[in-house]
Amino acid sequence: MSIDLPAFADPVHGAQTCFRAVLDAMSRPGAVRSVGLGLTPPAPLAQAAAAVLLTLVDGETALSLAPYFRPATDWIAFHCGAGLAEPDTAAFVLAVTLPDLAAVAQGSDDAPQDSATIILQVPSLAGSTRYRLTGPGIETEAILAVDGLPPDFAKRWAANHALFPRGVDLILCAGDRLAALPRSVFVGEI
Repeated sequence: MSIDLPAFADPVHGAQTCFRAVLDAMSRPGAVRSVGLGLTPPAPLAQAAAAVLLTLVDGETALSLAPYFRPATDWIAFHCGAGLAEPDTAAFVLAVTLPDLAAVAQGSDDAPQDSATIILQVPSLAGSTRYRLTGPGIETEAILAVDGLPPDFAKRWAANHALFPRGVDLILCAGDRLAALPRSVFVGEI
């Protein structure tokens, strides 16, 4: 059974380390950080995605889980205690393909913090598809190389960015690495 697979060996230190990595990635869009080293989540869950779930999701946060991750549902429920929800009401959305951003909780002008964070498991954060990032946390520009985003990602992200302060945030996870795109960052194609 997948719940027999352990979570962080040291839950406090593991969660603190991952939280700092996520916070750093959000404040420095495009920067790639390693997390979840030594973590053995059930397939098809990658180490970084599992570490982010263990760190940010708990019994008080609703999680939308793509069907792809069903084999890991018991492990996620056991270690995170998260209740499952639809994407439009979930605080976190775990996906392997980018969902329709308009169908995910966007927050409101009065409560932008009620928007969702998408945890997107992608094949690579050293991929051949490159994006130019500008905005808060980036001195001039940053380059993010990632495989697994849709061909129209820059256009879809521009619509999300235009909603600011509403909109979703994105954490990209590949293996034991993550990068983040807060809704405030502009993404352009290269």
